[in-house]
Amino acid sequence: MKDESQVKITLPDGSERFYPKGVTALEIALSISEGLARNVIAAKVNNEVWDPTRQITEDSLVKLLTWNDEDGKATFWHSSAHLLAEALEALYPGIKFGTGPSIEKGFYYDVDLGGQTISQEDFPKIEAKMLELARQKNEYIRKPISKAEAIEYFTKKGDEYKLELIDGLEDGSITLYEQGGFTDLCRGPHIPNTGFIKAAKLTNIAGAYWRNKQENKMLTRIYGITFPKQKELEEYVTLMEEAKKRDHRRLGKELELFAFSEKVGQGLPLWLPKGAMLRERLQAFLSKAQSRAGYVPVITPHIGSKDLYVTSGHWDKYGKDSFQPIKTPNLDEEYMLKPMNCPHHCEIYKTSPRSYKDLPLRFSEFGTVYRYEQSGELHGLTRVRGFTQDDAHIFCRPDQVKEEFIRVIDLVLYVFKSLGFDDYSAQISLRDPNNKEKYIGRDEDWEKAESAIIEAAAERGLSTVTELGEAAFYGPKLDFMVRDALGRKWQLGTIQVDYQLPQRFQLEYTGSDNQKHRPVMIHRAPFGSMERFTAILIENTAGQFPLWLSPDQIAILPISEKFADYAEDVFFQLQDHDIRGFVDHRDEKIGRKIRDAEVTKVPFMLIVGEKEAAEGKLSVRRKGEGDLGSMTIDEFTAFFKKEAAIA
Repeated sequence: MKDESQVKITLPDGSERFYPKGVTALEIALSISEGLARNVIAAKVNNEVWDPTRQITEDSLVKLLTWNDEDGKATFWHSSAHLLAEALEALYPGIKFGTGPSIEKGFYYDVDLGGQTISQEDFPKIEAKMLELARQKNEYIRKPISKAEAIEYFTKKGDEYKLELIDGLEDGSITLYEQGGFTDLCRGPHIPNTGFIKAAKLTNIAGAYWRNKQENKMLTRIYGITFPKQKELEEYVTLMEEAKKRDHRRLGKELELFAFSEKVGQGLPLWLPKGAMLRERLQAFLSKAQSRAGYVPVITPHIGSKDLYVTSGHWDKYGKDSFQPIKTPNLDEEYMLKPMNCPHHCEIYKTSPRSYKDLPLRFSEFGTVYRYEQSGELHGLTRVRGFTQDDAHIFCRPDQVKEEFIRVIDLVLYVFKSLGFDDYSAQISLRDPNNKEKYIGRDEDWEKAESAIIEAAAERGLSTVTELGEAAFYGPKLDFMVRDALGRKWQLGTIQVDYQLPQRFQLEYTGSDNQKHRPVMIHRAPFGSMERFTAILIENTAGQFPLWLSPDQIAILPISEKFADYAEDVFFQLQDHDIRGFVDHRDEKIGRKIRDAEVTKVPFMLIVGEKEAAEGKLSVRRKGEGDLGSMTIDEFTAFFKKEAAIA
């Protein structure tokens, strides 16, 4: 039984401990073991990440965080951004600071160099300064401060960027953090001291508009990453070298899959013949799976009336950040490049009266949409301005939501298995209960939708994490996170439950009671977009796609032009079995042809010469395995079809 001078601390395993009021997470860790205390770098107190040295004055649920926790890494890297800023201020007097958050891998800081310059050649001296400061083991000290005091401090320092940030903060909510000789405006949290940082590497430098607004000044963004051990940095560098080899932008060019053109426009990919074949195979694969699952295809225009998106709520939410409306000769008409498919599908639903017996109704579309992204945020196929979603919308009765949600989960997992994504988890994204004005719709509808997702994920035994505040503005969702061959995490596939669009579009069905009812809408996209999924697939496979998906599955290599006719005959016979590839008619030695086919990652090389032509056979080589021996065309076809079967 606790007294008034104590707080009850509940740990993640449910155990309860009592400590004096004002206890810190570090002190709690020390009471458990010295080893744990040495590794604690932050704490989650009632689901909010805190400094491990911050006093706890009320009963709390506490999770101690180490480098092995995602929130621990984020705290470590945000603290490292402050260390970078301290090093920069020492090396470049007069520098001014924007913001310096942690990111998925590391951190960055946006700075105004005031006429000074920094290049990658300067990285070693900045890294050395960071480590010199880190060895001082300076504590990160949290200092609550009034708004007036904060304004006075940064006015005296002459840092207009911090003053602009302070202008948007409420008095009583402002804190500074100090370490060594550096002070920054910051909410925190931070690690105990700089000594935890043992290895540092700056990774990139780029331009970034202040607060991501093009009308603002361009600042210099410096990226970096740090680790608690030098060995981990060395492993990371090795991993990044491998990532460069797998970069989908480089492989896309080498394998002639896609290209970009300044004349066409930034962020608008051009699919080359081989890339188009890859994309069509992916689309055919999913179309077949969707057909088996009861989906029916629809097609909608590339533009839509602005009124359509006003009705859906998308205009109010995203209109100012999208492509601007298209004017017509009629002054009262405005159209938009289609930013999403769901409003169109709602209108398709309304084309006929619907009965409860008609539901669920599953519309699918590979629909191309257009969204404006700032040029600095565009990145190969992963961030573009025009992309094709493997979109579908399920209209169902409320009592069908969970069953339909489970069916979609099964479809997503089938896609992952077929394409070799075996390491995945799922994130249940719910609304922020303390900030409900961000969302539309009634509380009871949100509660039903969130319950359906949680129960469906549990029934399918998914490994899940729950994130508050990550829901779409119209409903909760389940996002699938996949780890690729390099251990990087990607968001692939999403399922969303929506009670709001059916309400906004006045969708109805006649129930068994002969009364009108509102359907529920489920949004889903297993790939997410054809562009982003292809980019991730390229990097995960290093361009060595599953055999059934490869744009060129075979290269027929005649030893000389004397066997060109036989090579062409073989090619046409294999085409009849939907085996794709080409005949290499170049006047090159067979060794060169084999090497070139290997470099372009063609799975099978079929060599034909005098013996093969006389016997009606092929000399078969497989990339990475070498000679598989001689086969007849029928034998190779049977072997190929077995190898190319989808998992």
